[in-house]
Amino acid sequence: MSKIVVTGAGGFIGSHLVKYLKKRKHYVIGVDIKKPEFSKSEADEMIGADLRYPNLGIFQGIDEVYHLAADMGGISYIETHRADITFNNTMIDMLTLKACQEAKVKKFLFTSSACVYPAGLQSSNQAVFLREQDAYPADCEDGYGWEKLMMERACTSFAQDYGMKVYLPRFHNIYGPEGTYDGGKEKSPAALCRKIAKADKEIEVWGDGEQTRSYCYIDDCVEALYLLMQSDYYKPINIGTDRLVSINQLADIIEGIAKKKLLRNYDFTKPQGVKGRNADISKAQEVLGWNPEITLEDGLEKTYQWISKQIYP
Repeated sequence: MSKIVVTGAGGFIGSHLVKYLKKRKHYVIGVDIKKPEFSKSEADEMIGADLRYPNLGIFQGIDEVYHLAADMGGISYIETHRADITFNNTMIDMLTLKACQEAKVKKFLFTSSACVYPAGLQSSNQAVFLREQDAYPADCEDGYGWEKLMMERACTSFAQDYGMKVYLPRFHNIYGPEGTYDGGKEKSPAALCRKIAKADKEIEVWGDGEQTRSYCYIDDCVEALYLLMQSDYYKPINIGTDRLVSINQLADIIEGIAKKKLLRNYDFTKPQGVKGRNADISKAQEVLGWNPEITLEDGLEKTYQWISKQIYP
């Protein structure tokens, strides 16, 4: 049984990861500035801490750290809070990495993002399968993406200089129940589930709805993180799916689940992000023996039903 810290344990992915690790009988310490929003944490200990400030004591005697703490949100938040995101995440990530090195933590997993990939490879909705090596030459999402890429390099430097074992998963649109679905930080699946659950006649769609993405269900994501932490693979690796759908197609699936057919009001003044983004997950399949098992339809069914119950308890 390992003694594990999960930073960002009050967030969407972090709270699910805590549950996953507890099912495997590990001793889990959750760390976050907030508690989980929608359920009680299952961590053995839950420490309230602002990781923008040094806190070496949290990591003393710890075997593994899953570092998920971050200031982040959907495309609207990312595009309108670049300075805050860059400052907060740089402080959180560098101080946590340094604290773990000084505390002699054996394994450190840093959650990176598909936002590190160059905009030029994502200018068409017929998106290419983004491979890990495609991050260079770099042209990341401004603010959030550049900080993630810089931290990947920092982790690699700490591994080279101090012998730390570092793991670098790059997330591609993780979704599921018990995640933010309102308020400006929600991602597109949660936002559409909320809009469709509330709508009688029409919903607002940002852009023309032809932007494309691939989506990975939360249960598949946390399993991939666990498998990666047990491996000896220390380079960046995509965690996602390779099924590309447009925002319009995503809305079609959710409307089918909700048994509604709604008009769409396309708003071209709202942030839309890159035109198309898809993941090449062949490295995760090869190295980890991992394949996402939850179909988009099944994952959206679970997500929609959970969000609908939050709106209409």
